[in-house]
Amino acid sequence: MATIAAATALAAGFCYSKSRVEGLKPTTHAAAKPRRMIAVRAEAQGINPAIRKDEEKVVDSVMVAELSKPLTPYCRCWRSGTFPLCDGSHVKHNKATGDNVGPLLLKKQKE
Repeated sequence: MATIAAATALAAGFCYSKSRVEGLKPTTHAAAKPRRMIAVRAEAQGINPAIRKDEEKVVDSVMVAELSKPLTPYCRCWRSGTFPLCDGSHVKHNKATGDNVGPLLLKKQKE
């Protein structure tokens, strides 16, 4: 999550770079006009705090008439390397946080 310090630094023309030891720290660039960007890292926390917590994994399916593939999974954990499509990253997220988020499945409706 971006912090107030990060937002202030952005307005001041700083760029945040990630150091393995120090975390995020403001830096300036040698160019005349500094680049403006913020590195945001996901915290290990649950994405699904209250929905159907009695289920091992929350997966919903929607039937769609016009779909090129029989099944298309969409990411709901925000950790997929192929976002917006699901790549299974929710499995690692769920193990690390105890969460139960799963993909949204679009299924081709049979005619």
